[in-house]
Amino acid sequence: MERPLAPFSRHPEKIVRLQHLPNIITFARLLTVIPVVLLLLEREFGWALTLFALAGLSDGLDGFLAKRYGWQTRLGGILDPLADKTLLLACFLVLGILGLIPLWLVVAAILRDLVIIGGALVYNLLVEDLDAAPLLTSKVNTVLQILLVVTAIADAGPLDLPAGLIEALTWGCLVTILVSGVQYVYLWSRKAAEREWRR
Repeated sequence: MERPLAPFSRHPEKIVRLQHLPNIITFARLLTVIPVVLLLLEREFGWALTLFALAGLSDGLDGFLAKRYGWQTRLGGILDPLADKTLLLACFLVLGILGLIPLWLVVAAILRDLVIIGGALVYNLLVEDLDAAPLLTSKVNTVLQILLVVTAIADAGPLDLPAGLIEALTWGCLVTILVSGVQYVYLWSRKAAEREWRR
């Protein structure tokens, strides 16, 4: 199957500029962390929710452009998850400070990320290069965290949502945080032990 031609393919100089578009969008999303945090602290929940939603749309857009036209880059592979995690974690932290989600959940989410990042670094340094493909439970946790952020902001601002919804998402986040964290530790420990046994 022939690879689809990128737009303006007859003008290489334009392609050189356009291929950086996904990274530019991703970097812009990373910069939205600051205004979203400030809007939350100022309790401008409607605007904060709007900007958070736009950031989410930009995530889909840069991913589509990168895959559709083959504009994936090593920098984009680093920036994209960094922008997503920074925005989500910053919102989690501010919402916890404002009392809109439990602080213990914020602490659990941060500790889980530290365990995963620390474990990945240790594995890479002491064992071998690690294929850090996200687990299903980790993906579910990310979705639940996003839903909790959106729900908490919306409930504090433009919408009046059922209290049980936020509570259910809170406990769902906690369960997937604990399960995915334990899974990562178990899988990486087992891989390290198996590699040591084969030596």
